[in-house]
Amino acid sequence: QVQLVESGGGLVQAGGSLRLSCAASGRPFSRYDMAWFRQAPGKEREFVAGINWSGGMTYYAEFVKGRFTISRDNSKNTVYLQMNSLKPEDTAVYFCAAGAVAGNYAYWGQGTQVTVSS
Repeated sequence: QVQLVESGGGLVQAGGSLRLSCAASGRPFSRYDMAWFRQAPGKEREFVAGINWSGGMTYYAEFVKGRFTISRDNSKNTVYLQMNSLKPEDTAVYFCAAGAVAGNYAYWGQGTQVTVSS
């Protein structure tokens, strides 16, 4: 069992920045691939960014490339999502997820709301 708790969401103006954090507990954090997803009202959940267990490989959705950066600190059992140049279209609930198998995210946080005003 892995427990994930997100923080760092809030209200920001277009063009601004936020950094989301996800603190993990339970199974050894360093053994899990991690990812961020988001879901806007009336929309399906979509992949935002992922990072492998060592942090050596990262993956991004096309709509965030060059703006968002995913990173992890295994010594702190924490994954981050640095979000720059935010757009109103980025408004959503952001979730972190963990999985021991690539592409299979079995554990999810409760989500944190990000609202970008125009």
